[in-house]
Amino acid sequence: MGHPPRIPVWLKGDQEVVYFVTLCVRGRHKVLDNPEAFAAFTNAAARLQNWSVIAGLLMPDHLHILAAPAEREAPVGNLTGAIKRWMRQDLGAWWHWQPGSFDRLLRSDESAHDKWLYIRENPARAGLVARSEDWPYFLGFELL
Repeated sequence: MGHPPRIPVWLKGDQEVVYFVTLCVRGRHKVLDNPEAFAAFTNAAARLQNWSVIAGLLMPDHLHILAAPAEREAPVGNLTGAIKRWMRQDLGAWWHWQPGSFDRLLRSDESAHDKWLYIRENPARAGLVARSEDWPYFLGFELL
């Protein structure tokens, strides 16, 4: 059975399109919280041609990404498929990603800054570090 058609981006023409995306490792294996996986993610993010990664954070068994497409209607599957494929290739991974992803188009009542904070604070909320700033597997820029 195929996936249902994607709902078009119904935002004001001047509103930036930003997605909050989560990718999970199949079986929730804890394989992402290491320098090699972070380097693979950083390399994959740099290779993207039609997406800009605003922020990304590797947790032990999942990855959060805040990203904006160059074209409003760009399929999120292009972003997630590329990240998944390139990371596994770079790592020579024995593990697999869960099929699909969780993605959310940020609407007018949601803020990219709020999602950025959610991503940034995730390691502290999970008890992995006392202060989120101490988690080394974060890629992003401070949002005002």
